[in-house]
Amino acid sequence: MVQLGLELGVELGKAPQNRALVFLDGDLGAGKTTLCRGVLQAFGHTGAVKSPTYTLVESYQLDDTLLHHFDLYRLGDPEELEFIGIRDYLYQGNYCLIEWPNRGAGILPIPDLEVRISVTKMGRNVRITAATDTGNRVLLRLGKKKREEQE
Repeated sequence: MVQLGLELGVELGKAPQNRALVFLDGDLGAGKTTLCRGVLQAFGHTGAVKSPTYTLVESYQLDDTLLHHFDLYRLGDPEELEFIGIRDYLYQGNYCLIEWPNRGAGILPIPDLEVRISVTKMGRNVRITAATDTGNRVLLRLGKKKREEQE
């Protein structure tokens, strides 16, 4: 069974075939950046992965994939995304992970996937929903892998 954290991130990184817009929602310390580390590992990244809390975005060139990791926690106004050239980052060929997407409401497009992480007494709960065909394909691949693991 896939666990939250690096393992789930690796599975999310393998599923969309090098392109997706993924929103990561959850309280501070819920595991959003850890999940991002797993996605980067799926693409072969072996270096450090830091949360881009102060820089807003960290970009990684991984073979034929350009991955952008956003942390919008410190964003003062969604319009600031226009000043950093958000549309260029979200170009269709890129894989984008966005922590705190609610801070970019009104500017950010609909994501392929939305990952909601909540912390409970028993650990963490994860709910993944799809809003696009790409997102639905990712969920199908994740579901197929889970079924294979149970057999």
